[in-house]
Amino acid sequence: MILVIDVGNTNITCGVYKGKTLETTFRITSNNQRTSDEYGVLLTELLSKAEIETSQIDGVIVASVVPNIMHSLLGGIRRYIYEEILIVKSGVKTGIRVGGKNPASTGADRIVDAVAAYELYGGPVLVIDFGTATTYDLVTEDGCFNAGVIAPGIRISAKALWEGTAKLPDIEIKKPDTILAQDTITGMQAGLVFGQIGQAEYIIQRIKKESGYDNLKVVATGGLGRIISEETDMIHEYNSALTLEGLRIIYEKNTK
Repeated sequence: MILVIDVGNTNITCGVYKGKTLETTFRITSNNQRTSDEYGVLLTELLSKAEIETSQIDGVIVASVVPNIMHSLLGGIRRYIYEEILIVKSGVKTGIRVGGKNPASTGADRIVDAVAAYELYGGPVLVIDFGTATTYDLVTEDGCFNAGVIAPGIRISAKALWEGTAKLPDIEIKKPDTILAQDTITGMQAGLVFGQIGQAEYIIQRIKKESGYDNLKVVATGGLGRIISEETDMIHEYNSALTLEGLRIIYEKNTK
């Protein structure tokens, strides 16, 4: 079994694969105050609750966009779970090329998503990750990740609303029944969700126009991606485990 770990700005998402089968997933918050022992014990307990012993883990891969927690996290994994850890970084085999003016600046999470989308759906493909930020990443038909858009995520936008204003409350993010909102809370929900849908549709249209890929496959992932993808026919597929699949694929490419 291999343990795959995606370290995001909000959550650390973990999965355990047996071959190509995803046996279990779990999440913990990305807390940079935890020690290596705390990470090790927490991960061990979560594995145990899924009836997986650390002795069954024979490989670990980590992708991270949060450098500050890596020392403690990796230390905890090595001490409690498995010594050898594959980290997604420059030099790791991915199966795609990263283009652009500064490939080294591309986040590991975006590369992992691009790898999964290209391997699972072929190219050209646009992968949209509705996470802390909303990212739109284009992989060409010959496997080159050469363009991407980064926008504020829904939760960041929501937080800006209730922290930057005196009277707007902290709300649950969900799609209201109508855009014709008649109170403050549903008005905020309508603006956040329908605004994100409109943004997604416009950016997809613009990418299709400028790339010339009329046959572009569009795949969404991320915690709030299902809400958005269900409301537009311009997103063809929603895959909640896309990032974990990408980590599995990269691990296999580097250990064969």
